Amino acid sequence: MADSSHGHGHTPAAWTGVMIIFIGFCVAGAFMVMANPLGFWGGMAIIVLGGVIGGIMRAMGLGAPKAQPLKMASGATQSESERTVTTREPVAVES
Repeated sequence: MADSSHGHGHTPAAWTGVMIIFIGFCVAGAFMVMANPLGFWGGMAIIVLGGVIGGIMRAMGLGAPKAQPLKMASGATQSESERTVTTREPVAVES
């Protein structure tokens, strides 16, 4: 699993967005404990800013590449929803 080829979240856009959002949660949490509504909403604004910055970085090409449709042997393409799932019969286990 550590050698996943999907690259789930392993992009500069994802790391930057998550780190900014994490900082925003810390700021909002600290100010909530201190009963300071202005600081709390400032932390919430940082959280939104992290999502926006991550989205901008993804649009700039720093995110995961979009998945290409699979090509069939005849040259036609098949989308994810059109693929059929083959089922396997259960195997009896002998003790």
